[in-house]
Amino acid sequence: MKTLESIFAAKLLNVKAIKLQPNNPFTWASGWKSPFYCDNRKTLSYPDLRTFVKTETARIIMERFPEAEAVAGVATGAIPQGALVADVLAKPFVYVRSKPKDHGLENLIEGELNPGMKVVVVEDLISTGGSSLKAVEAIRKSGCEVVGMVAAYTYGFKAAEEAFREAGVTLVTLTNYEAVVAEAARIGYISEGDIELLNEWRKDPANWMK
Repeated sequence: MKTLESIFAAKLLNVKAIKLQPNNPFTWASGWKSPFYCDNRKTLSYPDLRTFVKTETARIIMERFPEAEAVAGVATGAIPQGALVADVLAKPFVYVRSKPKDHGLENLIEGELNPGMKVVVVEDLISTGGSSLKAVEAIRKSGCEVVGMVAAYTYGFKAAEEAFREAGVTLVTLTNYEAVVAEAARIGYISEGDIELLNEWRKDPANWMK
């Protein structure tokens, strides 16, 4: 029986939301070189896949974080999915900016949270975890409790796992690096040699190819 992780990995590969280019690496915004790129936003363009992500994320929240009273999306990638999930759950929705707006009310959190609310955070992708945990910090500073986070995908970097542990945030994801690589190998998208290279990259992504 297939797991959610493998099913979603296959769906991402099918719409080319996952790009694996071991011989022609991408450059991330951080400056890191990477043979791997995940663009979960592509799921929004496919109604059936969009519904799958929305439904599975909502199901995880109901099972793992039933105490959640509101949903927060991390800007910008998780705003649409977070709003869709909040609609399914009939919960209030807010989104958290990467930095305060530079005009008007200068909000960091857009929408309304009441102090003491229990909030679940929706994220599209976890790499280092930095931007995700900044959103958690902003919500906590507003006087609310973060009960957990649900993300579509994680690279599973050790640094991110440690950061979430230190921040006391439970992270649940729809799929992950291992599931994507396994599925990519199963369908012949990558070779055994590519897998070795990808695993070497993930051990120390910041210094890969330096």
